[in-house]
Amino acid sequence: MEYKKLGKTELSVSVVGLGGIPIQRINEEEAFEIIKECKSQGINFIDTARGYTVSEHYIGQALKKLGRDSFYIATKGRAFTYEAMKNEIAKSLETLDIDYIDLYQVHNPSTEEMFAEVVSENGALKALEEAKAAGLIRHIGITSHNHKVITKAIEHGHFETVQFPFNPKEDQGREALIKAKENNIGVIAMKPIAGGAFSLPALSIKFILNQDFITVAIPGMDSIEQVKENAAIGNHLSPLSPEEIQLIDQEVVALGEDFCRRCGYCLPCPQQIDIPGVMVLENYYKRYKLYDWAETRYNAMTAKASSCIECGICETRCPYHIPIRKKMKSIKETFGE
Repeated sequence: MEYKKLGKTELSVSVVGLGGIPIQRINEEEAFEIIKECKSQGINFIDTARGYTVSEHYIGQALKKLGRDSFYIATKGRAFTYEAMKNEIAKSLETLDIDYIDLYQVHNPSTEEMFAEVVSENGALKALEEAKAAGLIRHIGITSHNHKVITKAIEHGHFETVQFPFNPKEDQGREALIKAKENNIGVIAMKPIAGGAFSLPALSIKFILNQDFITVAIPGMDSIEQVKENAAIGNHLSPLSPEEIQLIDQEVVALGEDFCRRCGYCLPCPQQIDIPGVMVLENYYKRYKLYDWAETRYNAMTAKASSCIECGICETRCPYHIPIRKKMKSIKETFGE
């Protein structure tokens, strides 16, 4: 397995990591076997989140059997204020049942206003810096689906890693991620197979790992076979052949432009719908088959797809010309409202 230094941290991480979303849909014993196989294959980086239901618990229990020092653990909390982030960190430590977390990330501030709250006097960053000083976490990172937020985080200078969607279809963050590497900030590529949409997963991951600004890609894995297939890419990384590039290009074209990159340009919606957010949840529902997880989060939203009045303002803003009004109808059918 190839390893890279995670930005300015001292962590030497495998170029293929384990994304912790899909293990929600299997049981604890199966999750242990997957994490055990990761160790066997040289994968030493695991990413999870407070919001991934049982994921932190499963990972914590596996660490008891496999050894805490076998992995670097990254998790994240969707909290933007000081007190809320303090609570998230405490809950993660309790659920994982470990003494410290290698990387704690602010989970998806989706607007520049949210980011401003994170770095304000009583924002989440203050709680993270206190936790780092106390030895509860070792490093501080941030995730987002908005490249403007990631750019601001890079410029701020207090974040050691950034996590952003990147794959052959979703490369809207390329410039920001290159800037991160130039500033010695670790780059974690989430959604490496476009949320399950890319039908050539191995080639997608190989494409990502051939970008020198990427530190680690974190495909979600819920089977031992997937672990072996993905680890093999990091174990024998080679340049893409002309034939592989052609296959990737064909797949990108086949996916079409009816594909949300979560750039956020469609917002704000006059009806307060989180347009990228509801699209992501439908993707989790249909592609990941995380039915309960997606429904719970969708039902918690104040404005749902059914709130759409088809004004079309969002479509005039979308740089990818996605038929958002049509998408809202599909999402309404998926979730029933």
